[in-house]
Amino acid sequence: MQQIFRRCRINPQAKLDLHRGVVVGRKMASLGAVAVLLMAAVGCRQDMHNQPRLKPLRMSDFYADKRGSRPVLEGTVARGQLKEDTYLYTGKVNNQPGNVFPMPVTDKVLARGRERFNIYCTPCHSHVGDGNGMIVQRGLRKPPSFHIDRLRAAPAGHFFDVMTNGFGAMPDYAAQISVEDRWAIIAYIRALQLSQNAGQVIAGQQVSDKPVAEGIDVSSIGSGATLPARRTPVKTEGGQHE
Repeated sequence: MQQIFRRCRINPQAKLDLHRGVVVGRKMASLGAVAVLLMAAVGCRQDMHNQPRLKPLRMSDFYADKRGSRPVLEGTVARGQLKEDTYLYTGKVNNQPGNVFPMPVTDKVLARGRERFNIYCTPCHSHVGDGNGMIVQRGLRKPPSFHIDRLRAAPAGHFFDVMTNGFGAMPDYAAQISVEDRWAIIAYIRALQLSQNAGQVIAGQQVSDKPVAEGIDVSSIGSGATLPARRTPVKTEGGQHE
C-alpha cells in the first residue's frame, strides 16, 4: 500500500527558535499581568475617599458641643439674601397687600411678564386669563377668572402673595418664578384685565377713565374674557329707543 502521509522532519534550529518564542511570549504575558495588577492596586487606594472630613450635621469631637455644622454668626446674611426692600419680596405694607409696583412697568417688563405668564399660568388660567386653560378643559378644577370684579379690584400685592405662598388649590410658584418675574406677571395680568374689559376706541381718540362703550351694558360684562353682550334697543311709549 502506497504511503499517503510522510513524517516531517523539523529543523533543530527552527525548533529551538520556536521554543524561545513560546518562552518569551509567556514572560511578556506574565509581565503584562503584573503591570495590570500594579495599576489596579494603585487605583484602588482610598486616600481621597477616606480622608478626614466632616459630614453635614454629623457629630464631631473637634468642637466642645460636638456639632460638626457650626451655627452662623449673628447678623450674617447669605450672598443675594439681604432682601432690604421688604415690599419687593412680600408685596405687603404693614402686613396688608399693597397696590403699587416696586419698579417701573415698562414695555420690557410687560414682555417678560407675558413670556412667564404663558409658561406658568396659561395651563390653568388660559392665555386670556378666563380660567379655561387646557388642563381645565381636561377635567381639572377651574380657577376664577381674572376678569371678575373681585380680582379686578384686588391689589397687586394679593397676586404676589398667591404666587409666593399659594392659594386654595393653587400651589406656590416661589421656586419656579423669581421675585422680579412675579411682579412682571402681575403687570401683565393688569394688562390682560384692561384689554378684556376696555371699551371700543377709535384710533387716536382720547380714552376716558371710564371705559364705557356706546351700546354696551357694563353691568353685564361678566368675566371679560369674551365679547360683552350688546344691549337690545327697547321702544318706549313715546316711540323713542332706550
